[in-house]
Amino acid sequence: MQPLWIRMSRPVMRRLTAGARAAAVCILSVVAIVAADGASAQNGSEACQPNRVALRGPWGQTQFIVEIADTIEERAEGLMHRPHMARGVGMLFVYEAPQRASFWMKNTLIPLDMLFVDVTGTVRHIHHRAIPGDLTPIPGGDNVFAVLEINGGLAERFGISVGTELRHEVFSKSGAIWPC
Repeated sequence: MQPLWIRMSRPVMRRLTAGARAAAVCILSVVAIVAADGASAQNGSEACQPNRVALRGPWGQTQFIVEIADTIEERAEGLMHRPHMARGVGMLFVYEAPQRASFWMKNTLIPLDMLFVDVTGTVRHIHHRAIPGDLTPIPGGDNVFAVLEINGGLAERFGISVGTELRHEVFSKSGAIWPC
């Protein structure tokens, strides 16, 4: 059986031109996708996808589509040589064990915010708007298990602060504060 919105919209669709009909179908498809996304957001299933990290704090919630850098080679390359990065995208650097972490911006072409995260998924330090190409070390502190890099200025725009919690499967292996 067809969804109600399709059955109800047939008389209206017949009166539209071919171009307007195609646009209406696109719009209705987007509405259906957004509704499905909203349903999965309510049950939390989207937060534990391997390519997404969810963040929450007193400021609210957001999520980023992420590339995972969990090998020495991937962490060394990071976001170097990329001329731009979409707003809702980032890179999650993951270490084998908590450690002292320090980054630099060699060959990095875009300003970045760096969120240094402990093994529970809690943000312990934020470096705002790292300067492209700067070789000055950016210390993240001790006991860093992961670092989330996002476009420079987004942490401030969203209100992301120390204490923000991250949800991703990498934190669920060892006492995540917001488990999958």
